[in-house]
Amino acid sequence: MRALILSIGLGALVVPAYAQSLEVIGYSGHLGEWELTATVAQTAPDRKGYSGPLMMKHVGVCTQDGPEERAGELHLELSASSSLLEATLSVAGVQCRYSGRLSDVYTGTMTCPDREAVPLKLWLK
Repeated sequence: MRALILSIGLGALVVPAYAQSLEVIGYSGHLGEWELTATVAQTAPDRKGYSGPLMMKHVGVCTQDGPEERAGELHLELSASSSLLEATLSVAGVQCRYSGRLSDVYTGTMTCPDREAVPLKLWLK
């Protein structure tokens, strides 16, 4: 009986640590007119990579018929010290790159093909 309890207890410790997920919240644009939300899951146990669905909502004052929403995919990679964040955002067939540095939030610039780079601030929970 003891052996059974011990094997169950040890089996519980083998649960993959990479099943962890993060909630991502952010604002993009010069006036923070796009709100970004995502829940991303860790992609591998030995890396700080995360991936998951992304939703962007236009929250600027010029919205006339309700907020415009765009769904996509977010892939992010944290540095070993977690002070640098690299990400790829794919929305409506456009793939954008982001690089941010941690102060109180991750602050950086998102660059998309054939478009001006825009500021993007991200919070990870």
